[in-house]
Amino acid sequence: MTNTIIPNTLTPKDFVTDQEVRWCPGCGDYSILKQVQTVLPELGLKREEIVFISGIGCSSRFPYYMETYGMHSIHGRATAIATGLKAARPELSIWIVTGDGDSLSIGGNHLIHLLRRNVDVNILLFNNEIYGLTKGQYSPTSHEGQITKSTPMGAIDHPFNPIALALGANSTFVARSMDRDPLHMREMLKRTNAHKGTSLLEIYQNCNVFNDGAFEVFTEKVTKKINTITLEHAKPLVFGAENKKGIVLDGYTPHIVDVETTSVNDLWIHDEHDYTKATILSRFFESPTEYSFPRPFGIFYALQKSSYEDDMLAQITAAIAKKGEGNLNDLISGKDTWEIV
Repeated sequence: MTNTIIPNTLTPKDFVTDQEVRWCPGCGDYSILKQVQTVLPELGLKREEIVFISGIGCSSRFPYYMETYGMHSIHGRATAIATGLKAARPELSIWIVTGDGDSLSIGGNHLIHLLRRNVDVNILLFNNEIYGLTKGQYSPTSHEGQITKSTPMGAIDHPFNPIALALGANSTFVARSMDRDPLHMREMLKRTNAHKGTSLLEIYQNCNVFNDGAFEVFTEKVTKKINTITLEHAKPLVFGAENKKGIVLDGYTPHIVDVETTSVNDLWIHDEHDYTKATILSRFFESPTEYSFPRPFGIFYALQKSSYEDDMLAQITAAIAKKGEGNLNDLISGKDTWEIV
């Protein structure tokens, strides 16, 4: 008798729950939810093999709307809960859904340690540069001078740069997309899932009630081409109308040039495995002006290395192999002793 492989026949509708989606009409979360539900059937996973874990915030309602397993946890701690679940059930596909406030404020410490440990989970960081659930206070990614309910004279904090923060914590996969580019987002979701290790995908998400138009310069047809650049591995960094602008590196200093007067061989070729250049790209972060660098979208950095749970399993296997050799009393007492006289 031969085993018959039954193809995965799930469709996006199979990942839609009977729960009423309770986001404000026009919220960018709807687009992200749609793209995730569209991509999941293509991953070849069963619904019971997938878990969505969230903290607190508008984005954290996500597990209710996914016909998979899920946990709506506490503020900033989805990362800790996901780490524990992955350690106990490493075969599961675990997705963390979080916002810029949830992950970068109260959850900031948990986030950086998850990234450095390289636990094999996927982080979807919805960044709308505002606290939406609590009605419009400034967040860790709000711009200097931004007027909010908690900063009526303008925010004086320097905003976090999530991509640079992730790279600084030695994340092995760092990428950026936006809610109004569904094709690009679906491609980034697939790459996020395919990566073995901690994947962080920052998604620019419009809050049309408390911070409407925060990313308009990157989404509107008139301004998008000159203010954004798509990162594609092994391809030159070009942007602008008809890709007539490019970027070159003078040592480690980037410059914007006219493609028509610059040799293609001199342009910066994107290498998603180059940490140093990814760090430079992460600093293309200033507010758009006529002379600023375009905001990058795509994969900044991807590195394959052993994951936390694989290393943990290797230690457990080694310990089991030495069964009978250990002594609990010796372990508890340790090697450092003192004699009091």
